[in-house]
Amino acid sequence: MLLAAAVVSTPGWLLIPFVLLLACIALGPLFFPHVWHRRYPWIAAGLGAVTVGYYLLQGLTTPMLHAAEEYAGFIALIGSLYIVSGGIQIQVKGEAMPWMNCLFLFVGAVLANVIGTTGASMLLIRPWIRMNRYRITGFHTVFFIFIVSNVGGCLTPIGDPPLFMGYLKGVPFFWVLAHCWQGWLVAIVGLIGIFYVFDRTNFRRAPKEIRAIETRESRWIFRGLHNVLFIGLILFAVLQLPMGWREAVMVAAAIGSLWTTPRQVHQANDFNYEPLKEVAWLFVGIFATMVPALNYLQANPPPLGSDHAYYWATGALSGLLDNAPTYLAFLATALGQNHLAMDSPADVFRFAAEHPGTLEAISLGSVFFGAMTYIGNGPNFMVKAICEHAKVATPGFVGYVVHYALPILLPFLALVGILFFSKWRIFG
Repeated sequence: MLLAAAVVSTPGWLLIPFVLLLACIALGPLFFPHVWHRRYPWIAAGLGAVTVGYYLLQGLTTPMLHAAEEYAGFIALIGSLYIVSGGIQIQVKGEAMPWMNCLFLFVGAVLANVIGTTGASMLLIRPWIRMNRYRITGFHTVFFIFIVSNVGGCLTPIGDPPLFMGYLKGVPFFWVLAHCWQGWLVAIVGLIGIFYVFDRTNFRRAPKEIRAIETRESRWIFRGLHNVLFIGLILFAVLQLPMGWREAVMVAAAIGSLWTTPRQVHQANDFNYEPLKEVAWLFVGIFATMVPALNYLQANPPPLGSDHAYYWATGALSGLLDNAPTYLAFLATALGQNHLAMDSPADVFRFAAEHPGTLEAISLGSVFFGAMTYIGNGPNFMVKAICEHAKVATPGFVGYVVHYALPILLPFLALVGILFFSKWRIFG
């Protein structure tokens, strides 16, 4: 990841492009939507160019090369899973009753550990929209992001990018399952329980006549299932192939899916490239401008003395930065405090064995808090873009944070922190 780059002195003003980009993402669609939707590629690329230009003029090419490599891997994974999952049509028969929605979200949370939060999100968001089409609201989109796109994927390194980076650094593959399953279960059951309260109220408001029509017209549909093989190929590339070959195989899988999927399936899914385009351009700017922010964090690590502090520190930054580099930043901090090296797999293995509570705090903090904003984890923006294209009620950046993340998710994650990492903890 980006932390492989050498830490360099970061002037304070170089953090401004990152702050401006976050402000534009948050406020642009709210205050100047027409300009933003036409010009966001130029804004993201322009602010990223300021950071890239500074590093190149200073002769500091290594940080930018690492950022470019990570962006290429990120967009290859996001893009290939988006294209391949767009070739699978799933439709659920029956009325989307609250208990069915809860079961769907639980299945999505489990599946996120097998094909990743990105794969599960891209595969299930369209069926989620279809099964709730007559009563879908903003909270359906938001809780899908909470559960399937983020919290669900903390049981395996495949599940979420931060955990995969830990695995590459030396954390044993099954360490996450052995140490984080209780946190996963508490978080998933708790969030689904909160969702059930909202959804039951929403369900009762739906007119019975419309519910009856939707139930009669619904049916089971599974088309394009051969694309599951392409998803498997992508996962094989992620786990087994080196950089370069990995991205090439992902691209090949996407092309193979496009060639072999009937046009009718893409039409039924309302498949197009606009959501992928938006994510690709915005993360060009994010990956470039967050390099100095991460360098500053490495050069000025916060004094963290407890697992609870690591949970909150990792979580706080995971909502503002991509959660994978945030995970690595605090993993490096914890290793340094214990006189261990990030570049030594043996040291990382030893840290995981001797300090499981700290690593669990970093893992849960990065994965769970990635749901605090749209930019916390790659699938978040993709789900938002797909829902907006489908004309589904979707909160903007500010609305997401103010109406859902702060009043609902943050207090719940605070409770998780108390239960697992505070002096009053019950688990662990």
